[in-house]
Amino acid sequence: MKVVVIIPTYNEKGNIERLIKILEEEVFPEIKNHEMHILVADDSSPDGTADVVKGLMEKWKNLDINVGEKHGLGAAYIRAMIYAVDKGADVMFEMDADLQHDPKKIPQFLQKIDEGYDMVIGTRYSQGGSIPENWPLKRKIFSVFGNLLVRFILLKFSIHDWTGGYRALKKEVFLKEKEELASYPSYTFQIAFLNKAVKDGFKIAEVPFHFSDRTLGMSKFPALEYIVNALSYVIMASIKEKLFGPFGKFLVVGGTGFIIQAVILRTMVEIFKIDPIISNLAGAAAAIFSNYNLNNLWTFKTEKINGILQYLWKMSHFYLTSAIGVIIIQSGIIFLGDTLFGKKYYFLYFIFGTAILLIYNFTVYRLIIWRKKPSK
Repeated sequence: MKVVVIIPTYNEKGNIERLIKILEEEVFPEIKNHEMHILVADDSSPDGTADVVKGLMEKWKNLDINVGEKHGLGAAYIRAMIYAVDKGADVMFEMDADLQHDPKKIPQFLQKIDEGYDMVIGTRYSQGGSIPENWPLKRKIFSVFGNLLVRFILLKFSIHDWTGGYRALKKEVFLKEKEELASYPSYTFQIAFLNKAVKDGFKIAEVPFHFSDRTLGMSKFPALEYIVNALSYVIMASIKEKLFGPFGKFLVVGGTGFIIQAVILRTMVEIFKIDPIISNLAGAAAAIFSNYNLNNLWTFKTEKINGILQYLWKMSHFYLTSAIGVIIIQSGIIFLGDTLFGKKYYFLYFIFGTAILLIYNFTVYRLIIWRKKPSK
């Protein structure tokens, strides 16, 4: 595969030659099964970074440069990735020019790609990764806490490093997400790109590395701007995914089922004087049938069940898992409430039991009935 290591630069004249030399002379010779290239994405650096790279291009023919206006880190990566894909790249790396990302980890990233992963994340926060020991305590807390906050708000804990910029990805990941990434020209690009890849089911791995401190040049990291933009993105993305994603649709379907079940429950109890637990089970049977079909057609339509045999087989699973929840959780809470406080409050017990049941159902339906298929 053709692998392109993309290095964004702005006033990195003091670092870029050192990094290119390490890659060309120490790292690339160890990689035998890939065609390795370097693409410097320079944002018209006034210090002459592009001139240094152009001089080195005479020595290393697998080195190229893409120069554009300065619009932010994300904009530089998008511009360079489009250029790299047009030139035939199969895999692309994101890598800083200041040697904070250990270039000797590149073979480990490529090993994960060879194993079938679509995107590989360099992680500083688990599995042996680390941040500089000489960082002030305030900076360490900011780095670790900021990353944890992103994981918590997005409720995606399987990936440990959301804010880092050392990554490898197949071109298919970029082409899938490219159109939406244009909205994130700055550092929020890293979080948004990863979140969209996770949401679309791409297979993601992590490689631990030690994040080194910059030794030359000034950091361009806009701390306050980044914090505001990153928090705005993760909060809005989380709200959007929960309200308009599968869980939001699941709530609408569940609300429909709730109405069906509640009407049957109250009718049987108050008109026909049937025991609340029996009435609840009858209402649940009708609600489960409605929920199964609406979830299949709408909530989990990307994993839609087709074919009459598969439909019936999955429906039996759906009834079984739903019945377990209804009998143990919902009816159990009604029974407990009836026993402790009396049957006159049966509908309150029903509402409380339904709220608990909701979380159980969504988890089971996603993991068992409509299990998400990984992207090819």
